[in-house]
Amino acid sequence: MKSIMEQISGRMKEAFSAAGYDPKYGEVKVSDRPDLCEYQCNGAMAAAKAYHKAPFQIADDVVAQLNGETDGFTAEAVRPGFINIRTGGAFLAAYLEEMAADPHFSVPQETEPKKIVIDYGGPNVAKPLHVGHLRAAVIGESVKRITRAVGNDVLGDVHLGDWGLQMGLIITELKHRRGDLAYFREGASEFPEEAPFTISELEEIYPAASARSKEDEAYKAEAMEATHLLQMGHPGYTALWNQILAVSVADLKRNYERLNVTFDLWKSESDAQPYIPALVEDLKARGIARYDDGALVVDVSEETDKKEIPPCIVLKSDGASLYSTTDIATIVERMKLFAPDEIIYVVDKRQAMHFVQVFRTVRKAGIVKPETELVHVGFGTMNGRDGKPFKTRDGGVMRLEILLDEIVEEMTKKIRDNKNVRAEDARRTAELVSVAAVKYGDLSNQAAKDYVFDTDKFTSFEGNTGPYILYTIVRVKSILGKAEAADAAAAEEKGTLLAPASDAEKALMLDIAGLGQAVYGAYEELAPHRICAYVYQLANDLNRFYHETKILSEEDAVRRISYLRLLSLARRAMELCIDLLGFEAPEHM
Repeated sequence: MKSIMEQISGRMKEAFSAAGYDPKYGEVKVSDRPDLCEYQCNGAMAAAKAYHKAPFQIADDVVAQLNGETDGFTAEAVRPGFINIRTGGAFLAAYLEEMAADPHFSVPQETEPKKIVIDYGGPNVAKPLHVGHLRAAVIGESVKRITRAVGNDVLGDVHLGDWGLQMGLIITELKHRRGDLAYFREGASEFPEEAPFTISELEEIYPAASARSKEDEAYKAEAMEATHLLQMGHPGYTALWNQILAVSVADLKRNYERLNVTFDLWKSESDAQPYIPALVEDLKARGIARYDDGALVVDVSEETDKKEIPPCIVLKSDGASLYSTTDIATIVERMKLFAPDEIIYVVDKRQAMHFVQVFRTVRKAGIVKPETELVHVGFGTMNGRDGKPFKTRDGGVMRLEILLDEIVEEMTKKIRDNKNVRAEDARRTAELVSVAAVKYGDLSNQAAKDYVFDTDKFTSFEGNTGPYILYTIVRVKSILGKAEAADAAAAEEKGTLLAPASDAEKALMLDIAGLGQAVYGAYEELAPHRICAYVYQLANDLNRFYHETKILSEEDAVRRISYLRLLSLARRAMELCIDLLGFEAPEHM
């Protein structure tokens, strides 16, 4: 269905045409001065030069072609030539009824849906998730949901880091500690079914191995040899690698589940390895790659570059591959398996140069079609109150699980103190509210910007926070629940939404009517913060309407039912928004 703005724009274009002007000048936008009007058309200002006529005269001519409320809105020409537009109440109510009946609740659907792969998460195996993984998971999950909401076929891929020297380091350290294990016996072909370590032990093993390799050249050489043997298919090392992967993935899934983050694909760097040899040979055979000091590189600079873009290194001088090699090979795999129209990477903005090099290489090599979109959604850092990357009290990198536990404990106390939730439900409610606090606190900021992770602010039930949004939804649920108890729900289903009786009611109606535009705008920009801004405005106007209006005690039954119907639509809009942001509302708070 068309948005209100599209409908008004269509009528304005007809009016411009009827007045003798190009209809292109009839585009309408949301007003810059909501105190004066709801929408505005500035076409007369732009048309003045083309028609050698005062903009105010053009605006007058156009307004004369309109029929006031019969068009669904009123328009007023104001100097120097703006056209201020206010929607009619009956038109607005009718639009919301149409919206309620729309299976997509006014969210525009792509006429030509795309196949999209979203690469987000990107954790390394053998390491628990830490706070540095939060933004990729939270932003990526929301971008995935938003791109799906408009009708695209979307696959989310965690893209695990499970290859390279880090695996050799872990294997080597385990060999030094537990050399008696079957994995290290020559000729062994049977190995334990259960891993000889936990995720917590792996968390300690890798840093220890990494630190030792920087001081002990022999140890590092041993790790590099272990890496090579793994990549050559050493039976014991392959079995050990599979167990590292299994233990890590089980822990990752558990923690991602707490964040309400899911992946359609659990692909990893190792999946791309089989594609690398043919890729390298093809780049060399076609003259796309060249050797530079022993390294194989692809020149990706372009004449229009305003700064130097270094060559993309495909192989190091020792023949080893890099992240760039794996990422290029992963695109080869994705094109073969999924043939996506678009690939979106949700990765730290500090990797921007890496993606410029990779994207240009795959285009130069013809790995993707010219029309295939490759997008890097770069995000900033999550900082502590000191403005530096978020750390534990002792200066270490905090495990994400610990951060969530701390927030849940604090939220559980708040909810129990509130006494609106049964004691046995407090923990589950606290989990839901805590996830909302963390996710909304992140997503309400523009992705590319750094932000301060302020637990006190994010967990507040007031202001622009996740708990405030949830509390508003819970309040609406409570009102509708009371109405249902009074048998008003059945009447509400049969009732008709009336024209607004107050400014607060009209503001709420306009907010709900803007849902589709807000979602599609967030999709076009891949910007979840647009959804946050929308739902916060909706929550504010909903609370204003609630405080200014006697809803359940309204004596006019038709009007009361209309109020309840409006609340149901507001709740539906808010719940759609928080689903796109990746969290849900409890029944009570």
